[in-house]
Amino acid sequence: MNRPDVLRYVAFSDDPSGGNPAGVVLDATGLTDDEMLAIAADVGFSETAFLLPHADGLDARYFSPLAEVSFCGHATIATAVAHAERAGAGTLHLRTAAGEVPVRTGRGADGAWTATLTSVPPRTAPLTDGDLRDLLALLRLTPGDLDPALPPRVAYAGAWHPVLALASRERLAVLDYDVPGLGRLMADRGWTTVALVWRQDATTFSARNPFPPGGVVEDPATGAAAAALGGYLREGGHVAVPARLTVLQGADMGRPSTLSVHVPAGSGGIEVSGTAVPIPG
Repeated sequence: MNRPDVLRYVAFSDDPSGGNPAGVVLDATGLTDDEMLAIAADVGFSETAFLLPHADGLDARYFSPLAEVSFCGHATIATAVAHAERAGAGTLHLRTAAGEVPVRTGRGADGAWTATLTSVPPRTAPLTDGDLRDLLALLRLTPGDLDPALPPRVAYAGAWHPVLALASRERLAVLDYDVPGLGRLMADRGWTTVALVWRQDATTFSARNPFPPGGVVEDPATGAAAAALGGYLREGGHVAVPARLTVLQGADMGRPSTLSVHVPAGSGGIEVSGTAVPIPG
């Protein structure tokens, strides 16, 4: 294998010690699936994104250290900023396993690069009583820990995530779960992360995302889950649209991240925005 250049960025933070690290390969031409998986395992981040340029566009593939995933928000933000730093601002139209995802880049007033992805159209599905019971047991939660105003669902905006809203920030701060057991359940159901959220106010959420299928206990910033959350809130009538949400994630694990989410009216994709910066060294 001719090893390509692997860039390392954090997404959803302007501080390399915060946010969610992602590997980025801007040209993965010629790499096999096994080689991409091996690179992702070597990088060791929750995901590495691989761009495959073609005459008619860009394919994007995403690998955790353990497996390919259909879509990854934070690696998309990191990839778009890495590309913009080299080729200039604009819009990338990424063909992912979940569908086409446009990502536009630009500089903020402070000169920092930002990227905004638009997810595929979101949707939700019921979380069965059995799956909810199993999830609560594996996460060591009780029904009384949940916020009755935001009922459990499974939400999709490129990847599937059960959404469990907790009734207090104090309960969200305690993440102690059966890692192998949850990993098996999520693999059986095709879930990428579990979105544990607490509603601070009408448009601000704190979130934690267990991610055993990716080989990590917790994801510090999950763009795909933030998009899925936006779709869940819109579909359930839990937010007045159009809405701009702030999702705060990663603080409990020492990697604070801020995800900005625009939920338009209608049924179209959810926009997720954030900064990204290179990891020194």
